[in-house]
Amino acid sequence: MEFKRVVVTGLGALTPIGNTVSDYWNGLINGVSGAAFIKSFDTTHFKTKFACEVKGFDADGFLGRKDARKLDPFVQYALFSTEEAVKDAGLDFSKLDTSRIGVIWGSGIGGLKTFLDEVTNFAKGDGTPRFNPFFIPKMIADIAPGHISIKYGLRGPNFSTVSACASSNNSLIDSFNYIRLGKANMFISGGSEAIINEAGIGGFNAMHALSTRNDDPSTASRPFDLDRDGFVAGEGAGTIILEELEHAKARGAKIYAEMIGGGMSADAYHMTAPHPDGLGAALVMRMALEDANLTPADIDYVNVHGTSTPIGDPQEIKAIHDVFGDDIYRINISSTKSMTGHLLGAAGAVEAIASILALQNGIIPPTINHFTDDPSFDPKVNFTFNAAQKRDINIVQSNGFGFGGHNASVIFKKYQA
Repeated sequence: MEFKRVVVTGLGALTPIGNTVSDYWNGLINGVSGAAFIKSFDTTHFKTKFACEVKGFDADGFLGRKDARKLDPFVQYALFSTEEAVKDAGLDFSKLDTSRIGVIWGSGIGGLKTFLDEVTNFAKGDGTPRFNPFFIPKMIADIAPGHISIKYGLRGPNFSTVSACASSNNSLIDSFNYIRLGKANMFISGGSEAIINEAGIGGFNAMHALSTRNDDPSTASRPFDLDRDGFVAGEGAGTIILEELEHAKARGAKIYAEMIGGGMSADAYHMTAPHPDGLGAALVMRMALEDANLTPADIDYVNVHGTSTPIGDPQEIKAIHDVFGDDIYRINISSTKSMTGHLLGAAGAVEAIASILALQNGIIPPTINHFTDDPSFDPKVNFTFNAAQKRDINIVQSNGFGFGGHNASVIFKKYQA
């Protein structure tokens, strides 16, 4: 069977370093940190008092106060980034077959703020169940693609992918597969997350997963640095319009890049820790390369998962060494989580956008906050520390790994007719 080609025709982003794609990209290439002390709740009794929050987002102004109150922040974020992507792609759905346009959306947790608020209110009461009638539809992870489809009248496949921090990479891969198999013409795909609240920060603190560098939040996310001490929580959304090539050409769409492969694997090892030998990470990268009919010599840049955790970073680099061999010294590696923090279920989409823009602009965004070399890492590897680097880029790979041992890797290529 001959697969159809899949291209990227629209992008939208809401991130801790910019509320549009252009602002996000400018933040990336200029090495801006999105980390600061948390403003959304009182952190007095919390071990971690900072995060990468979205800044200046006005849900009431975007949606209207009445509608905003019916939606958890992770859905508000999804609708916001999707509106930018739809406009960017120049989509007029009244002229398209909406039965062949779907929405596949990733979120690792979903409506955590809604769940926290409703259960807190119940616990403070007299035991009488006074729950908001929107409680369940605000909370469930699949409601984001539901609202996107309702807003635009899209009747194609519609569901949510939930695989922790690999969620939106999985949403991209599923969308890619439906299109190349001829099951749909287009997908709105991506992911959103909104966990910067008492439950989210408290829960990750209890796991000892978060950085506690409260004396210097802006430098707390430091992937591959000797003194990394955990990830920095982030929030936001990223939307990518994936479209069958001939469909895109027929409507005169601009094309950012071509998606050419994706891989999925499991560590089958531990609830939260990656496999110590990086077996799942190596497997997923090989699977993505095989799916794209590539060898490691074809890759120019890897946007790594790179969360800034003591155990996660070494396993990913070990896996890249195993997969790429000596080609590891030719490629650029960088972790944009050093700037955005870790957007969990939205990370894959937001980092795929960074990878696509790197292709477009010939610029590798940096891994900021590098101060001290970790002697366990090969010094000849180019981690793109502290400053963006210009280079000709033809193909990029972007990794996402999640609790439960979920791994997903996607590959994009410069579009050629």
